Amino acid sequence: MTLHATIVRACLRDGRGGSPTAVLDETGLSDAERRAVPAAAGTSHAVFVSVPREGPVGLRFFTSAGELPACGHGTVAALAVLAGRTGRERFDLRAGGRLFAGEATAGEAVFDPGPVELRDPDPSETGPLLRALGIGRAECRIASAGRPRLLVRVPDREVLAALAPDLAALRQACDRAGLLGAYVHSAPSPEGRAAARMFAPSIGVPEDVANANSTACLAAHLADRGPLTVRVDMGDSLGAPATVLATAGPGPSGPWVRVGGAAEAGPSVALSV
Repeated sequence: MTLHATIVRACLRDGRGGSPTAVLDETGLSDAERRAVPAAAGTSHAVFVSVPREGPVGLRFFTSAGELPACGHGTVAALAVLAGRTGRERFDLRAGGRLFAGEATAGEAVFDPGPVELRDPDPSETGPLLRALGIGRAECRIASAGRPRLLVRVPDREVLAALAPDLAALRQACDRAGLLGAYVHSAPSPEGRAAARMFAPSIGVPEDVANANSTACLAAHLADRGPLTVRVDMGDSLGAPATVLATAGPGPSGPWVRVGGAAEAGPSVALSV
C-alpha cells in the first residue's frame, strides 16, 4: 500500500532541527497499519488529519506502539500543514474526545493543551523510575495532559546531558505506575529558559526529540508562582535541536496553558506500508 505524507519538522530551534512528524490525510487504515507509518516515514509519530465540511478538524496520533490521545508536536505539525493548505490561521480541533483551539501564524503554531492535572507522587511510584534514570533524589511531580507522566527536576543541563537511563527498567517502571514516561528537565533560568529530555519507551519512543505536552505540564507546574513563559530546549542528545514554547498562569479552576513552537512543512513523500 502506498500512502502520501507531509514530513513536518516541529518545534524547530532557530530554524534548525525539530521533531520530524508524518502528517497524513485520514484514510481507512486499520490501527495496525497506522502503527507501521512512523517507521515507514522515519519519524517517531504520525498524525492523521480529518477535515470535514463543517465542524472541528479531527486528529489521531500514532506511534509504533499504538494510538495516543494527545500529541503536542503532532498537533503543531498538523496545524502547520492545515495553515499551508488553507491560508487560515485559526482552527477548531478534536482529538482524544476533546475539543480545543489552535492557530498557526508566521511559521509558528500554538494550541490549548487542555487542563493539566498535577499531584505529588508517592515514593513507591518515583523510586523505580529514578533508579532506572540513574538519578538519586530529585524533585518530582506527576502531571497529566491526556496521560500522566513524571516530571523530574535535575540541577542543570550538564546533569541532564549525562543521563543514560536503563530503558528496559524504565519501561517496566512506567508500565507498573501507569505513566506515559519521564520528562527530566533542568531548573529554569530567571529568564524562563530550560532544557529537558523525554523518555517514553512504553509508547515505543525511547527518547523524544520534542515533547510539547510535557512542556505544557512543566509550565502548569510552575504557574502557581504567577504567569510565566518558558522556552525548553530538547533534542540535543539526538542531534536534532528543538525548542518548545509554553505560557501559563493561575486560573480559577487550575492553571491555563498555551504551548507550541516553530514548524516547517516539507514536500509530500510516498510511503510503502
